[in-house]
Amino acid sequence: MKRYLPFIIVALVGLITAGAGTMLYRSRRVPSALVEMPAAELTPNKWLHLRGKADAPVTLEEYGDFQCPPCGTLSEPLNKLEEDYRGRLRLIFRHLPLKNHQHARAAALAAEAAAMQGKFWEMHDILYREQQVWSKAPEVSPLFNSYAGVIGLDVEKFKKDAAGAEAAVRVDADMRRAETLKISTTPTIFINKQLVPPSSLNPQALRSEIDAALQKRATQ
Repeated sequence: MKRYLPFIIVALVGLITAGAGTMLYRSRRVPSALVEMPAAELTPNKWLHLRGKADAPVTLEEYGDFQCPPCGTLSEPLNKLEEDYRGRLRLIFRHLPLKNHQHARAAALAAEAAAMQGKFWEMHDILYREQQVWSKAPEVSPLFNSYAGVIGLDVEKFKKDAAGAEAAVRVDADMRRAETLKISTTPTIFINKQLVPPSSLNPQALRSEIDAALQKRATQ
């Protein structure tokens, strides 16, 4: 028995280390479900960017970055899902501009400035549609100003609002929320408060997740 003791000790140490590593990983990863949000948070208002019916049975909440290529790839499919499930699916967008994307925060501020004129989603869509153009530009303000004109905004007001404190406060509020939830990558998506795994961040898998959420609601 004594000659096996060193091997037993090594095995025990390995198990303890693995267990500690798992606990550390779990403490850092994104929670599998969102905490219950107050009803007021799901009521359309200037702080909440919601597309679809406010009382839809399924909510898809995205933390996105306008300069993130995977977010751009998902943008149109998400819009198509909202159209296909019209009345049964609502989309919520929250900002998480990543530090390694040079123009992401400026784009988020531009979207908020558009929101102040009631056209958040129009700016959201054009920013993703033109992502390959502005993300490579040395200076993005002229491009964002031109997008503001294209979607029918008062461009001078847009410029002022994009540089103002309120837009920054709105973006920072979403970023703090993401930090609280330990979200650090984009896109991160929840469907009815349940985290969608990275392997399911494609149109077909998201459709299956939405169908499952609808079925679950129908049986409740």
